[in-house]
Amino acid sequence: MYTQAMDTLPPDAASNVAPLRSAEEAALQARFDARIDAGDFIEAKDWMPENYRKTLTRQISQHAHSEIVGMLPEGNWISRAPTLKRKAILLAKVQDEAGHGLYLYAAAETLGTSRDQLTQALLTGKAKYSSIFNYPTLSWADVGCIGWLVDGAAIMNQVPICRCSYAPYARAMIRICREESFHQRQGFESLLTIMTQGTAAQKAMVQAAVNRWWWPTVMMFGPPDDQSPNSAQSMRWGIKRVSNDELRQKFIDAAVEQARVLGVTLPDPDLQWNAARGAHDHGTINWAEFWQVIAGDGPCNRERLAARVDAWEEGAWVREAALAYAQKQVPEALAA
Repeated sequence: MYTQAMDTLPPDAASNVAPLRSAEEAALQARFDARIDAGDFIEAKDWMPENYRKTLTRQISQHAHSEIVGMLPEGNWISRAPTLKRKAILLAKVQDEAGHGLYLYAAAETLGTSRDQLTQALLTGKAKYSSIFNYPTLSWADVGCIGWLVDGAAIMNQVPICRCSYAPYARAMIRICREESFHQRQGFESLLTIMTQGTAAQKAMVQAAVNRWWWPTVMMFGPPDDQSPNSAQSMRWGIKRVSNDELRQKFIDAAVEQARVLGVTLPDPDLQWNAARGAHDHGTINWAEFWQVIAGDGPCNRERLAARVDAWEEGAWVREAALAYAQKQVPEALAA
């Protein structure tokens, strides 16, 4: 998944004191908690705490925005793909990402927020999307790295969400995970082809891309657990199943072996196997860069948001035509 934080609002933002509830509300809360403890799925029409609803809306919308904005770095290379085969593959992948965004917007709408509201939050900069898509794709190898590393990290995040307590989100994630798994394999295969059949210059291009994408991808899992206090509540609700650090460790351990097969070096001199932990130790993550990009000051933040605003404005005539057509059908349907 491309989300990086699942913050929850305090019970009362003004006083930090939980508001008084009626006996009926307390009973509903108790019933909800019991269902969460039992591992039940919560459906859209079921009663849920307002903070649960807000947390889900924030997370799912951020995920949807990430899928849509994530089309831009790769879409930039569709016209420059090296072969017709690679162009067709990339076109299909970008189309998949658009579909993922639509699934997720639909899931978010079941929580009571319209798609127009979700879109406006993105276009005005109020809503966030994954920081990873604020980095540029400087070469064709970057497209392969997005598939191998970025989509690989997304899968680590997304598979547990197939068991998310909110059923519409969990159901959407099942298909998304299947397609993301294919994207990860496609990216790896693209890089492997270059590393086994390419020239020395092409292999150097792959290594340079890995150097650029490794650390931003490691940051994708969000801040360390001890700096992510709201994750505990999300895990209590069954929205989040695995902690940031656990997911990051699992990704790093898998990537080390995959890099060995590719024949590339991961840009972390401190990366080594720790037999006592049964996992790889890694170097210090530059969290200052992470927070800078999240705050809107990354290499491509302004470019990405401007592209989405332009697309929205240029597509106004399509929305207006569709609305006019829909309104025209209403009298005809009534007459029939």
